[in-house]
Amino acid sequence: MKRTDSLATLRKVLRYLKRYRLLFVLSLLLAAAIVVLTLYLPVITGDAIDLLLGKDAVDFGALAGLLLRGAIVIGLTALAQWIMNILNNRITFGVVRQLRQDAFTHLQSLPLSYLDRHPVGDIVSRVIADAEQVTDGLLMGFSQLFTGILTILGTLGFMLSMHPLITLWVVLITPLSLFVASFIAKRTHTLFQKQSEIRAEQTALVDEMIGSHKAVVAFSHEDEAMASFDEVNERLEGVARKATFFSSLTNPCTRFVNNLVYAGVALSGALLCLGGGTAALTIGQLSCFLSYANQYTKPFNEISGVITELQNAMTCAGRIFELMEEAPETPDAADAVTLSRDDLNGEVAFDHVDFSYTPERELIRDLNLHLRQGQRVAIVGPTGCGKTTLINLLMRFYEVNGGSVQVSGRDIRTLTRHSLRGCYGMVLQETWLSTGTVRENIAFGRPDASEAEIVAAAKAAHADSFIRRLPQGYDTVLEEDGGALSQGQKQLLCIARVFLCLPPMLILDEATSSIDTRTELKIQNAFAKLMQGRTSFVVAHRLSTIREADLILVMKDGSIIEQGNHKALLAQNGFYAELYRKQFEG
Repeated sequence: MKRTDSLATLRKVLRYLKRYRLLFVLSLLLAAAIVVLTLYLPVITGDAIDLLLGKDAVDFGALAGLLLRGAIVIGLTALAQWIMNILNNRITFGVVRQLRQDAFTHLQSLPLSYLDRHPVGDIVSRVIADAEQVTDGLLMGFSQLFTGILTILGTLGFMLSMHPLITLWVVLITPLSLFVASFIAKRTHTLFQKQSEIRAEQTALVDEMIGSHKAVVAFSHEDEAMASFDEVNERLEGVARKATFFSSLTNPCTRFVNNLVYAGVALSGALLCLGGGTAALTIGQLSCFLSYANQYTKPFNEISGVITELQNAMTCAGRIFELMEEAPETPDAADAVTLSRDDLNGEVAFDHVDFSYTPERELIRDLNLHLRQGQRVAIVGPTGCGKTTLINLLMRFYEVNGGSVQVSGRDIRTLTRHSLRGCYGMVLQETWLSTGTVRENIAFGRPDASEAEIVAAAKAAHADSFIRRLPQGYDTVLEEDGGALSQGQKQLLCIARVFLCLPPMLILDEATSSIDTRTELKIQNAFAKLMQGRTSFVVAHRLSTIREADLILVMKDGSIIEQGNHKALLAQNGFYAELYRKQFEG
C-alpha cells in the first residue's frame, strides 16, 4: 500500500472516531496522566533511597510519607489505566461494529454482478477477519503509540532537568532503534499485505469446499480438494512465516540498541556518583536516571511492534474500504414510482431488449415479447440459453443494455426496486432458509402473518404433515440453510412462503425439482390454483410440467426461436418437438 493510500485509509478510519471524540479525548487525557504518574514514581523511589543511604539517622516518618505517596501514585495509575482500557474498548469495538455494519449495509446495495464476480469467502474475510485486525492493530496500536510518544517526551524532560550530559548520550543512541525498526518495517508491509490476500483466498476455498462437500465426496474429489487446500495453506504458511520472522527481528534489534543506552547511563552515572563535584549524582538520582533511561527506551520497542501491527491493520482496513467503495447498484430514479398491487394489471413486455453480462459476449439480442394478464408462461431451452437471465431482468437484478422491460405499461426503471420485487413471488431451484424456527421461515415475506395463515400456507404447499413430525413442529429451530431437512422438505418450505404472500405475479425456477413425483403432482395442482388470474413465469427442464402453460417460450443462444402452446409447438415439429421427443423417447 502506497503512503498516500495509507494516509487516505487512516483518514477514513478517523472519521469513524468522530462520534467517540469525547471518549477519545478522555482516553488521551488519562494516558497523559498515567505517563506523568509513572514518571513521578522513580522520583519518589530515588528520594527514598537517598533517605536510607544518608549520613544521618534514617527519618522513618519522612520515609513513611514517601511510601504512602508512592502507594497513592501506584493506585491512581492503576485506576487511570483501568478506566482508559474501558474507554479504549468502548471506542475500538464501537468503531469496528459500525465498520462492519456499514460494510454489510453496503453489501446489500451492491449489484448482483459484484457478488457473481467475487468469491463469497473473500467478502466474508473482509467483513469479519479484516475488521478484527483493524481492532487489534490500528485502533489499539494508536493508543499505544500516543502513550509511547508521551513517555519519551516526559522522560526526556525529566532527564534533562537532572543531568543534560547523560541525557545527550541517550538522545544520540536511541534514534538507531527507530532506524532499525523502520528498516525492518518496510520489508514486512508487503508480506503482511500478501498474507491478508492469501488468507482471503483460503477462506474462499474452505467456504467453497464446505458448500459443495456432497459433490466433492460423490465424485471422490477429496484428494484433489486436500491438495488445493494444502497448496494455499503452504503459501499462507510461507508468507506468514516470513512476515513474522522479519517483524520479530524488530524487538531484539531495538532491545540491543536500548541496552547500549542503559549500559552507557549506568556506567557514566556510576562514575559521576564516585567522582563528586557539582555534576555528581546521588545513588537515588542514579536509580531514578536508570529508571528513566529504561522507560525512555521501552516505548521505542513498543512503537516498533506497533508500527508492524499498524501496517497489517492498515492493509486490512484498506480491503474493507475497498469493498465499501465499490459502486452500488444504480439507485432508483429521484422520481421513481412506488408500484402498488392495486396498480398492477399483470401485463409484461420486453421491448427490443439487448443484454450481455460481459461486453465481449452478447447474450440477448433484440428480444420482443408481450404477455397479457394472467398468462402462464413457460421458458424452456438448453443450459446457458438465457432462461434465468430473463428472470434476472424481470426482477431488475441486472439492467438491460438496450430497450426496456415494462410491467403494467411502465418501464421498470421508473419504478422503485422494492415495490417491483414485492409484486413477485419467487421459488428457485436453489433453496434458502435462514436460521430460525419453521414458522419464521414460512413467514419470511409476511412477518405479521397469523398462525392460521401460516398453517394454511404450509398445508397448501403439502408441508404441514412433515412439519408436525418435527421435534417441536412449527417451533423447531432450523440451523443454517435448513440443517437436517431434506432438499425436498426445504423446497416445500420455500413454496409455502409464496402461498403465504399470494403475490400478483409468480416466478418459478425449477420449483419442484427436488420433490418426489407424488408430491409434485399435488404441488402442481396447488400452483395451478395459485396461478389463476396471476401472470406466471415457469422455468423448467422437465417439459412434462409445463404442458398446461398458455405460452411456451423456446430459447436458444439468447433468442426466442419458437413460441406457442404445447400442442402448437409439437405440430411445428421444430426445436421444442425435438426436445420433447428426446425426453420421452421410449
